[in-house]
Amino acid sequence: MKNYLLKMISIILIISSIFVINKRNLKINEVTNILLNSSIPVNTYEQVVYEDLTFNELALKINNVLNSTLDGYAEVIIKNALDYEVDPVVATSIILVETGCKWNCSYLTRVCNNVGGMKGKGCGSYQKFNNLESGIESFIKNLAVNYYQKGLNTPEKINKKYAENPNWYKDVYYYINEIKAS
Repeated sequence: MKNYLLKMISIILIISSIFVINKRNLKINEVTNILLNSSIPVNTYEQVVYEDLTFNELALKINNVLNSTLDGYAEVIIKNALDYEVDPVVATSIILVETGCKWNCSYLTRVCNNVGGMKGKGCGSYQKFNNLESGIESFIKNLAVNYYQKGLNTPEKINKKYAENPNWYKDVYYYINEIKAS
């Protein structure tokens, strides 16, 4: 009986140790509830997802440039960008140009949860979303369907259809460079 109890205690200690080690390695406490409930497997957060960066490393870089209302939303942006096959750094850079969330987010972002200036109903002539997660997903889906899937996958190419300002793409590149340097 004593040997049995010692074996059980040893097994429990080993399993507990494995759980603690895995929890540290996966940095679960850094992952939002949204992502824990997402379709991305948890081990993805330590896999290379962009250039030579893991999900977590890319999230840290993007979170370094997001402020105000979007502070801490890098994981949501990256998850949606990967799901819709959109460059997450380009998507974030466009969001920063459109929302001003490098400093203080626009009214459209703070009140309407609209990160891309998408037209519609609910917030004047702009679309209103129930939460930022929905606004981010809708914006990235719009990039995927109306731009990336049509070969418009660089700031210069997107600029021709997306923005009236012919130099808009330069602002996008400013943030791309800032994210990569952070």
